[in-house]
Amino acid sequence: MAGHSKWANIKHRKSAQDAKRGKIFTKLIKEITIAARLGGGDEETNPRLRQAVEKAKTSNMPKETIDRAIKKGTGDLEGVSYEEGVLEGYGPGGVAIMVEFMTDNRTQTVADIRHSFNKHGGSLGVDGSVAFMFDRKGVIQIPADTDYDTLLETALEGGAEDVKEEEENYEIRTEPETFSDVCEALKARGIAWERAEVTQIPQTTVEVSGKQAEQTLKLLDKLEDNDDIQNVYSNFDIPEEEWAALTA
Repeated sequence: MAGHSKWANIKHRKSAQDAKRGKIFTKLIKEITIAARLGGGDEETNPRLRQAVEKAKTSNMPKETIDRAIKKGTGDLEGVSYEEGVLEGYGPGGVAIMVEFMTDNRTQTVADIRHSFNKHGGSLGVDGSVAFMFDRKGVIQIPADTDYDTLLETALEGGAEDVKEEEENYEIRTEPETFSDVCEALKARGIAWERAEVTQIPQTTVEVSGKQAEQTLKLLDKLEDNDDIQNVYSNFDIPEEEWAALTA
């Protein structure tokens, strides 16, 4: 895939952010709540809820916390009503950025996001201004010591598009609609994964360096630190040696 190494950088940054357990729990609870509100509290008939719960479990969220979030979504417990939204814009050097948010105060959240863009050399755009630069896909990373033939057979039978051998693992790509089916097929065969999510993958990348690279990372960090922002996607590329210096 064009820009795979850049995508690996993005995943690396996201993993570092996810280590902030309080932050990730807040975001996961919102996702579980809204998934249950939109599709009901049964994981078997609600793929979005199933994905959210699975991600919560891999983040070691307590079962009672998950159950409480589901009940808030279904109305069995009183909870906050969240609104979903997507904002698109450009960072330093023309880097494309998509921001998915959930909030109970859209006006304030949009204002906060706009401020972050403006402060760090970026600007918000109109709907559709950068979305066409990304493909929504399911991505599942499998440990490199997994038997490839078994993995390939299982993934393709589950509905995967492709299985690629990367430097440190295998990577399965799926359409969003078949993501849960592939995960279930892997689970049935006892194949564990390191990471599994439906995400936005950039079709091409934009290289930034120097001050623009520094500003880009500061902007993305600021956005990801916002409790109302669920996901941040970008097509930045920073040269490896400069990346190492900036993230040291």
